[in-house]
Amino acid sequence: MQFGIFGVGDLARDPISGNTPTEHERLKRIIEYAIKAEEIGLDVFALGEHHNPPFIPSSPTTVLGHIAARTSRIILSTSTTLITTNDPVKIAEDYAMLQHLADGRVDLMLGRGNTGAVYPWFGQDIRAGIPLTLENYALVRRLWREDVVDWEGKYRTPLQSFTSTPRPLDGIPPFVWHGSIRSMEVAEQAAYYGDGFFHNNIFWPASHTGRMIGHYRERFEHYGHGPADQAIVGLGGQIYVREKSQDARREFRPYFDRSPVYGGGPSLEEMIRETPLSVGSPQQVIDQILGFRGYAGDYQRQLFNVDGMGIPHQSVLEQLDTLGEIVQVLRKEFAVGRPGHVPDAPTHESLKAAAR
Repeated sequence: MQFGIFGVGDLARDPISGNTPTEHERLKRIIEYAIKAEEIGLDVFALGEHHNPPFIPSSPTTVLGHIAARTSRIILSTSTTLITTNDPVKIAEDYAMLQHLADGRVDLMLGRGNTGAVYPWFGQDIRAGIPLTLENYALVRRLWREDVVDWEGKYRTPLQSFTSTPRPLDGIPPFVWHGSIRSMEVAEQAAYYGDGFFHNNIFWPASHTGRMIGHYRERFEHYGHGPADQAIVGLGGQIYVREKSQDARREFRPYFDRSPVYGGGPSLEEMIRETPLSVGSPQQVIDQILGFRGYAGDYQRQLFNVDGMGIPHQSVLEQLDTLGEIVQVLRKEFAVGRPGHVPDAPTHESLKAAAR
């Protein structure tokens, strides 16, 4: 099972100190977190894509390419590549290029994005979000798998005898996760192609997440990719850990209360009880994460958010140190009772071996 961290690159004011990092500082810190993630033994670092304030990662492949040059083992991914507003030709080119630079340590998570204003900036209509998702990804797949493509669709200009360059490393396209919080159509798309399905279940109760994963698993089997329990599932989550649970909640509460996504809604205690938000002692967090298997089954990838919301840099580094210890326990516990026929998350090497 793969463990890692993901971020969305938000630029937020620290409600305790009043400080807001500059864009430059925030980018440099994101790179530092990625390097530290490898040092503490994590498997994956993922970064989102946004084109509007207060977010700064408008070009995740640029950042991940820089991280690739400074790491040697960790898988570099996205915690959303916008399949709706990006040109599918550019997605195919950019991620094949990144794949070469990182010696295959690349996969990506496709999503529609959650900011309506972005669509017209790139000449699209949010009301076509699902059709754009389906058509654009169908083209990306062909561009990666066919040397010469003739294509015509609804949302971009036609292609005649087009070859996307560079070609995927070793002829193996990057593995794709389809990310969604609420769209069953995205879970259906992942199942149709036999790709991975990633549910970023930070804000939602287990019952909702379980329904979406259950639908994906059922349809994965329906489309002939194997038994439902062999479907490739990933989960998100957010943690804040201290040795004493009361310290964790006391420190995290100001960031929770002033967060644009958490603040003004259910209390911190309600969110911890009803959703996968994990704030507490190391053992409490371990127990809560192990509970995800109850509604997700034996899954392949678990990513955690540890930065953003204005949480200070030093606190994030401390969270990462603790996470490195927690993951050692989670690896052992998740392996207990895991059926031998349940696959690991695909990597470039495993996909290359399967192709042989």
